Amino acid sequence: MIDHGIALPEHRLHIVPAVVALASPTWQREVWLDPDRFEDLDYTVHVLFDDFCDADDPLPWLGQCLRSEEEVELMARLGAAYGAVQEAVGAAARDEVYLDSPGWPGVVAAAARLAQVLVANDQAALSGLPRCRASPAARRRARRRRLED
Repeated sequence: MIDHGIALPEHRLHIVPAVVALASPTWQREVWLDPDRFEDLDYTVHVLFDDFCDADDPLPWLGQCLRSEEEVELMARLGAAYGAVQEAVGAAARDEVYLDSPGWPGVVAAAARLAQVLVANDQAALSGLPRCRASPAARRRARRRRLED
């Protein structure tokens, strides 16, 4: 994988949880269908299609909030899967109608694969950062605390 980096990390901080939510039918039913909760399908769709990315055309977001060509491809698949469901049920349909649509498992599967890649790529990027080491005095204090316990 070629990591193109992230020029807009605050965008990615919205995208990853939105994709994870789309990958979790339990979350969708427990959170999106609860009228007392802020998050719903509309919010998630706005994150991925309007506010922080464009799942219908994710290529311009490479290096902005998507790290790799694979992420772009998987985001496009997610956009296509969601678009097919939206076309089948109608843009104004309630969340329950989307979730009960025969095409919804395809959205969940596409989101699950994308979530897996997003998280793996972020972990790989984090593992390349220099490690922060405690000062010798802090290490001595920690060692003393362990011995006291």
